[in-house]
Amino acid sequence: MSDSHARFENWEYPEIREGELTKYNWVVQHKDKLKLGYKTDIGAFTYINAKYGVVIEDLVQIGSHCSIYSVSTIDDKKGQVTLKRNCRIGSHSIIMPGVTVGENSVVGAFSFVNQDVADNQVVVGIPVRFLKALDSCSDSKNTESMSQESE
Repeated sequence: MSDSHARFENWEYPEIREGELTKYNWVVQHKDKLKLGYKTDIGAFTYINAKYGVVIEDLVQIGSHCSIYSVSTIDDKKGQVTLKRNCRIGSHSIIMPGVTVGENSVVGAFSFVNQDVADNQVVVGIPVRFLKALDSCSDSKNTESMSQESE
């Protein structure tokens, strides 16, 4: 196991209670609409509103202080958010309703994601813009897959 995955050696699905902080200090509303993948890493003080569905696939990393919205009360947008396998979301980023972040992609810290991000891309900014492409072969992490829905 590589050093970057050593922290997942004893990984277990977190206990998620409606609207309450997990032991890792992140919170979910509408937890029954959250699908959480295997060996995910969600940073402290992240908020997930899954009213219209949030899918977080295997090996996804989400930095601290992020917000993931499947509904926006400001402009009445709603739609499932999908964070594909092995994508990484930098701290303090916001993911808006209906957005998919592609496999192996990286969202830079403090970004506002209001559009889909293709696989193997780095995006940054407010709103996000394409920065560069990633080599999908050299950036793949772990091939394990044991996706399950959160309970």
